Amino acid sequence: MTQQQTDTRALRNALGRFATGVAIVTAIDPDGQPIGLTVNSFSAVSLEPALVLWCLDNNSHNLGCFRSASHHAINILSVDQEELSNRFATWPVDRFAGLQWQAGAGGAPVFNGCCVTFEVANETIHAAGDHTIFVSRVEKFSEIADLAPLLFHAGPVRASGLMLIEACGQSCRSGLNALGDRCLR
Repeated sequence: MTQQQTDTRALRNALGRFATGVAIVTAIDPDGQPIGLTVNSFSAVSLEPALVLWCLDNNSHNLGCFRSASHHAINILSVDQEELSNRFATWPVDRFAGLQWQAGAGGAPVFNGCCVTFEVANETIHAAGDHTIFVSRVEKFSEIADLAPLLFHAGPVRASGLMLIEACGQSCRSGLNALGDRCLR
């Protein structure tokens, strides 16, 4: 392997060291059926205008549906929704079987129990390497729930920030204690 080539597994593992939240992005396909998938590639873009982004693998069987949907919902998962996250990360299954949801903007499924849900309209779509970037305009967001978020770090989802501290070991705890001591001065 030359220096120009990238070991994609090693890169994926390195990128996984950055803790992110976990979301389920949903929409309605051209046949009127709900679609959705688990992502950790959600980010704020702008406050004025209110824009967010998320990314989807170009090999996703749902790519065409999300590209053609006028609206989608970004459901930011709480710590109690790990099972839901796993369900929407698994293929092929009927991800919506037995689930209760409400139709949001453009009919996109909105789930209860989330930290927050953003109802958005597709603004622009960009090709970027092996993924597609969806930049979306926030039309509405739910009341912000005082819930711990579900986190992704180094592979599996994590229940809370405390689990991240436990997972990264003594050096993290020492660093946080030192930071805490400085903040108290």
